[in-house]
Amino acid sequence: MTETPTAFELTFQPNVELISIVRRFLSDFYERMIEDHDTVSRIALATHELLENAVKYASDGATFLSVTFEPGGTSSTVSIRLMNRANAEHIAAVATIFEEMSLHDDPFGHYQIAMARSAKRKVGSGLGLVRVRAEGEMTMSHTIEDDRVTILAQTTVTARRRS
Repeated sequence: MTETPTAFELTFQPNVELISIVRRFLSDFYERMIEDHDTVSRIALATHELLENAVKYASDGATFLSVTFEPGGTSSTVSIRLMNRANAEHIAAVATIFEEMSLHDDPFGHYQIAMARSAKRKVGSGLGLVRVRAEGEMTMSHTIEDDRVTILAQTTVTARRRS
């Protein structure tokens, strides 16, 4: 018997307080699905980081978040999809970050380069998406349609054994 994916979707206007509440909810959600606590922590961090970006860069404040846990035979896939509207400057920045990530096969090596570069920045670190890829151990992709940016972060996990 094939297990059905578990998913939830949330459309809201995130703020710092709501991000913490959503992260706690997601941590509880992931702990029931995933065996390893380090993996749960990495995925919660990734979700938190993506939501922080939405607070900073959404042009209308609205964000769509979708989290899917898709069970498999020996492993399962967690997908975090975040969509919001952004202005042209932020859309260009996202495209640049993804282009740069595509040039680096080693997420942690790229993260080190980005951290060194961020020390020289006067505004923001520019590390959010790079951090999700490296520390969250996620594969990352994005789409841009008009002023809508969708970011997809995915990872393979060991599911909690059912008793």
